[in-house]
Amino acid sequence: MKRLLISTGEVSGDLQGGLLVQALLAEAQRRAIPLEISALGGQRMRRAGAHLLADTAPMGAIGLWEALPLVLPTLRLQRRVNRWLRSTPPDGVVLIDYMGANVSLGLRIRRRLPAVPITYYIAPQEWAYSLGDGGTTRLIGFTDRILAIFPEEARFYGARGAAVTWVGHPLLDTLTDLPTRDQARAQLGLQAGERLLLLLPASRHQELRYLLPPLAAAAAELQRRCSGLRVMVPAGQSAFEPVLQTMLAEAGVQAEVVPAADADRLRPVLCAAADLALNKSGTVNLELALRGVPQVVGYRVSRPTAWVARHLLRFQVDHISPVNLVLGERLVPELLQDELTPEAVVAAALPLLDDPQARQRVAEGYARLRQALGEPGVTRRAANVILDGLLAAAPA
Repeated sequence: MKRLLISTGEVSGDLQGGLLVQALLAEAQRRAIPLEISALGGQRMRRAGAHLLADTAPMGAIGLWEALPLVLPTLRLQRRVNRWLRSTPPDGVVLIDYMGANVSLGLRIRRRLPAVPITYYIAPQEWAYSLGDGGTTRLIGFTDRILAIFPEEARFYGARGAAVTWVGHPLLDTLTDLPTRDQARAQLGLQAGERLLLLLPASRHQELRYLLPPLAAAAAELQRRCSGLRVMVPAGQSAFEPVLQTMLAEAGVQAEVVPAADADRLRPVLCAAADLALNKSGTVNLELALRGVPQVVGYRVSRPTAWVARHLLRFQVDHISPVNLVLGERLVPELLQDELTPEAVVAAALPLLDDPQARQRVAEGYARLRQALGEPGVTRRAANVILDGLLAAAPA
């Protein structure tokens, strides 16, 4: 029996982890490799077949002050993981995104279990930003292989001496058996003349506070200007549902909150029916783009965090949306920090709702993005590289 540990955090990491767990178990069965997967992740990974050591999906935060409430839970979790590593050392480790916690975990495992192969899947996006004098994290020193999901990511780490395999973006594997627009509209009960606006503000608690108010206010204004505009809001976590209901009502937007328990199942339907999305920056941008939904992207952190990032860490990035990063151009509107106002969101959204030429330009850009992200079969390719590493590793 081969034992594999997969570590990730936050909702998007759990999504990617779930897809990888499915592929690993399927490929291991095909190759007659007995495999047991333990995970630091979320319920998607558990449902895919992993034994969940701890639910880390709610533990994501961006920023110094925002992360303070997570310090003690993180330290307690580290102690639990250290005990597990001593009692049940894995034959291999896969780290997915979740830079701070996973870099710390990778360094600890490399010191304590030097023969165990460590794979980093969905590495930090250092290829996309500069920080201070351009230093990088230490992940190259403790990883045996990086599975890159972006071409530029592969070039970046390969040029710095890492062993890299470009597998493509795993969201490509979610594009099968999608409903047509007419099927999706019928399933959601959209009437002729109605249009659908998706509001996707948060996968972290802090994002509800900083992103939902301006996006919800913009949605309310768009409803006033555009008759027949329905707004639907998939909840990123079940704990968000009552907060979303309250904040949306306070903003004056008539919206339907999709429970977190139904959100994954309905995601393809919502995207197929949507005319526009107002959303946070992140993996969701690529998901919307691959499914053809025009979008306005916003992001905001606390003022102290923004000041530290800008003036002390000297954080710089040309684009924050992965769509724009991959294409190297501002295809989808981005509104960051003080730019993220309801008025600015409405101004960016209206052409994407009403101007056929604007919508066509976005569609053409999305087609180029799709070509840049590789070919389907991503998680299967990633799974086989990981299994090859398990089999090649010397016995512990």
